[in-house]
This record gives sequence, structure tokens and C-alpha cells, in this order.
Amino acid sequence: MCKDTLSQSICPLRGILPLLSKKWALPIITTVGSTGSIRFTDIERILVGISPKTLSDTLSDLLAEGLLNRSFHAETPPRVEYSLTGEGAALCRAMQPLIEWAADRIGSGQRECLPACRVDGAENLCASHSEST
Repeated sequence: MCKDTLSQSICPLRGILPLLSKKWALPIITTVGSTGSIRFTDIERILVGISPKTLSDTLSDLLAEGLLNRSFHAETPPRVEYSLTGEGAALCRAMQPLIEWAADRIGSGQRECLPACRVDGAENLCASHSEST
């Protein structure tokens, strides 16, 4: 049990922060959450710059934490898909204000969108996110 009010507000974060502070954890949660169910190769294609090993390791961590489901479909060729658990969906919803805040900062010129978010030098995907929500 936490000793004081400040500790009580920080303690819950200390348990999950090591996982969520990993570079690709939140983008993976957002990607899976926006698709409903998605294959490894599709996540890899969407998240430009992530290595297969990093994606595999982060998916394993998110599975172990109970934020993702992994569904194996016995067909030819075999198919594996990832989806959010109830806890993962709750996290994804909780992240929306943070995503909107970050998109607003990009839109106001305070921050630049990452090159991987740009499409042929056109309007970037990061800034357009806040317009679509």
C-alpha cells in the first residue's frame, strides 16, 4: 500500500511503465486496436522501422502482460493474428487523449512528425489523426 497521496498516484504507473516505455509498445497497441485483429507481417508493414525481432519481443511482452490475444488458425498456410484483450482495449482508449495531444503539438508546429509518418511528402498522418477523431 502506498504511503501518501502522491505515492498513490505514482505507484500504479511504476508497475506498467517498464513495458509501456518501450519504444514500440504503444504504437503496437494503437495499431492492433485500430484494426481489431492483425497479422505479424501487417504490423511490421504499418510500423515502418521496427525490426522483426523487436516486434516479436514486444508482442511477447504484451501477451505476457495480458494486453494482447494471439489466435492461431490451423489452415494452409497457418495464420496467426493478434487482437487486444479487454485490458488492452482499455489501455488503447486511455491513450487517445495522449495521441490527440501529441497530434495537436505537431499541428501547431511545436514538434515535427516522424519521417515514417509522412506519405510522399504530403500531409502527415500524425496531424491528420486529430482531425479524424
